[in-house]
Amino acid sequence: QVQLVESGGGLVQPGGSLRLSCASSVDIKSIYQLGWYRQGPGNVRRLVATIRNTGGTDYAKSAEGRFTITRDNAKNTVNLQMNSLKPESTAVYFCSAGVNYTSGMKNYWGQGTQVTVSS
Repeated sequence: QVQLVESGGGLVQPGGSLRLSCASSVDIKSIYQLGWYRQGPGNVRRLVATIRNTGGTDYAKSAEGRFTITRDNAKNTVNLQMNSLKPESTAVYFCSAGVNYTSGMKNYWGQGTQVTVSS
C-alpha cells in the first residue's frame, strides 16, 4: 500500500510558476514509475509527466519545455516544477505511483491539489 500526499497548489497569474510536491509513504526507490496527471473541469484525467526509477522521463506535449519532473529519493518525494503557466493549465493535479508486484503493476493516486491560473 502506497499513500501519496500532494502539496504546492494554489492561485497563480498567467506566466507565473508553481512547484508541486508529492510525498510517498514508502521508499520511492521501490516504485517503478511516479507521475503527475491533471483533470480540468469536465475533462478526463490526462498525463502531465512521468519519471521512472531509472530516471527516464516522459512529458505531455503541452508540458514540454515548461514543466520539469524530478524525484528526490532522500525525501521520498516527486516534484513538478511548472513555469510559464497558462490559464488552460488550471486543473486538479494528481500524483501517481506505479508499483510492480509479482501479480502485476498497481497504480496508486493522491487526493489531488488544485492549480488555478488566472489574472
